[in-house]
Amino acid sequence: MNINETGIILFCENYNVVLKFYSEKLGLHVRKKGEHLSVLDFGGSYLMLEDKGVASIKEKTRAENPTVIRFNVNNFEEAVSELKQRGVFVDVKKHDWGTIGVIIDPEGNRIELKD
Repeated sequence: MNINETGIILFCENYNVVLKFYSEKLGLHVRKKGEHLSVLDFGGSYLMLEDKGVASIKEKTRAENPTVIRFNVNNFEEAVSELKQRGVFVDVKKHDWGTIGVIIDPEGNRIELKD
């Protein structure tokens, strides 16, 4: 198998709200924008946002969404500061294996920054 590129597809109930969050709040570049599907740059890969998903008003459980979107960043403190300036709540958690910043998107999906 000769893989050209990898990607993740995230189904969204409130597609336009989620697209705005990932593009404006998280700063992901939009490669292609459509009425029901968009593709964003995702650190050498892509994140596809597509409608017909199910939102939650709180963080989804692992049973509801067993996947975490993870961004390994070069400068953790700078990334957290930049996101906070854009109005994104980042919950920093320190562990013996490293530090993460937990973000919950508008539909309850977990995102982590990793140092």
